[in-house]
Amino acid sequence: MTKFESSVRQIDAPQQKIYDTLSNLENLEKIRDRIPEDKADDFSFDNDSISVRVNPVGMVKFKIIEREEPKTIKFEAEGSPVPVNFWIQILPVEETTAKMKLTIKADIPFFMKGMVQKPLEQGIEKIADILQMIKYE
Repeated sequence: MTKFESSVRQIDAPQQKIYDTLSNLENLEKIRDRIPEDKADDFSFDNDSISVRVNPVGMVKFKIIEREEPKTIKFEAEGSPVPVNFWIQILPVEETTAKMKLTIKADIPFFMKGMVQKPLEQGIEKIADILQMIKYE
């Protein structure tokens, strides 16, 4: 398994508020317009999963497999060409701020690693950027 981690992001909201927002994927509706259409499109989501067409892979569904309130949300990919797990860690800094880190673990065959490593590294940072910009109210 290859592991990719985002940089740690400071968010000006309480840990519980961030967790409450991100643990219900229907809340992602408010950031739909921030997702670059050339990278991913055809979004649909419900409380526990998000489906997205990832170019050039095709349709991939990320389903929440574990919630550890208020600090971790774990996902597993369905329809991905390789096994992928993804999780969001949220830790308190102060009462009104928290820090967040995203991690992807993927079982990437050696011959594909060179092709997908840079897009995954950039992708996880872009997702972290988007999640950091959410207004957690």
